[in-house]
Amino acid sequence: MTLSQLEGYLASAADLLRGSIDQADFKAFIFPMMFFKRLSDVYDAEYVHALTESDGDDEYARLPENHHFDIPRDASWESVRQTTVNVGQALVRAFRAIESANPKTLAGIFGNAPWTNKAKLSDDKLLDLIEHFSTKNLSNEVVAPDVFGQAYEYLIKRFADLSRKKAGEYYTPRSVVRLMVGILDPQPGEDTYDPACGTAGMLLEVIAHTKEQGHDPRLLWGHLFGQDKTLTTASIARMNLLLHGVPEFTIVREDTLRNPAFLSGGKLQQFDNVIANPPFSLEDWGPQAWASDPYGRNKIGGVPPEKNADWAWIQHMMASAKPGTGRVAVVVPQGALFRGGAEARIRSEFLGRDLIEAVIGMAPNLFYGTGLAPAIMVLRTSKPQRSQGKVLFINADHLFTKGRNQNSLSDSHANEILAAYQGFADIEGFARVVSLDDIHAEADNLNITRYVTRSDDTETLTMEQALANLLTAWEQVEESRASLEEQLALWGLSAEDLA
Repeated sequence: MTLSQLEGYLASAADLLRGSIDQADFKAFIFPMMFFKRLSDVYDAEYVHALTESDGDDEYARLPENHHFDIPRDASWESVRQTTVNVGQALVRAFRAIESANPKTLAGIFGNAPWTNKAKLSDDKLLDLIEHFSTKNLSNEVVAPDVFGQAYEYLIKRFADLSRKKAGEYYTPRSVVRLMVGILDPQPGEDTYDPACGTAGMLLEVIAHTKEQGHDPRLLWGHLFGQDKTLTTASIARMNLLLHGVPEFTIVREDTLRNPAFLSGGKLQQFDNVIANPPFSLEDWGPQAWASDPYGRNKIGGVPPEKNADWAWIQHMMASAKPGTGRVAVVVPQGALFRGGAEARIRSEFLGRDLIEAVIGMAPNLFYGTGLAPAIMVLRTSKPQRSQGKVLFINADHLFTKGRNQNSLSDSHANEILAAYQGFADIEGFARVVSLDDIHAEADNLNITRYVTRSDDTETLTMEQALANLLTAWEQVEESRASLEEQLALWGLSAEDLA
């Protein structure tokens, strides 16, 4: 099958769920079903090959060494296809049997969608879905791993478009991902870690980057690590990597801030590259335990605000970066660059230790779930000489392609930003290298427009940019009010006393 044929086939499967399942939940059903079909077809093709090789020896053809994954006979696609009643229950039994037969690679991979809820999915609806998938062979001989992986990514994007508000939990625009990976420039043999990995798009882009550099992507097998607290999303991430032909990786389902999964000798495991688009301004993140964090993530700046985890993510990522070689790229709301209180204290300490290398302002409405213009922060455990004592600010809020519902960052825009980062020099109205002394003079405020203002701002200001500027200004007002009330409280006064 060609990529376009496969994409149409998978999209039609999702369309069968319309009216039964909320569009935001399509992924919890379609991805496990297509993965089940893929595993079964690959197993069947391997069985036929081994049967031919052994002159019809069935016992030999079913030996585990002849297969990438073990599919028990009563858990095969055809076995489930013969079921006509309680189809959801038959699917769950097959899923659990396959997971049990492959504990090291597939444990929990099919997730926990409510397949047996007939109010959502009747037997007839499930049978229609099974018959649709049965019309195509999805073995490696028919669909190569690269093609299947691309189609899987297409479906992830399609579901993100359908469930815009919830998509930010698991999907980052791929052009932004390519930009971040290009900035980190991971090399063969280096470890890469995403503590909020979503569907593993950033880890897969590391492999793509390696290929583009002319290296063998197999040199990255076993060097990709991810964590996500949502079971469905972590399962999709594992499927995504497997369907792209990546056999060795580690994806863990767990709450990163409360229970980091990657440890070494009781301490956080450290990586060459740490990259993430964590949830913006997370409120219920576990600040009570941060003051006595056993992994020392609070060593730089202390405890972030109770209702805002942006700097907790940055602290975690820096603590997870290797001394000397560790590089970090993280997406943050621009409020994290200038808010006061505990965040200002943490920001000042990061600057004082010369850990922040670049701050890149992005265009508004690029990300699902927020119309705000975010920023990418680049940090290093040990900065190269060219950037020591300096921070590069890039104002790229004008680089976007307007869309009906969502703006996008083109590859040419991403390349322009990447070139500015790599050049690490002043570019009129676009980029500026600022000394730490000058930033300290601004009270360690990292608001990008304090350092880089385009001369044509007033001429090219769009509605999205105006809205983003308004929201940013309002956030600054709210933060100033909170600081004022905090100071007044020291004198036993309130804002009303000044009215």
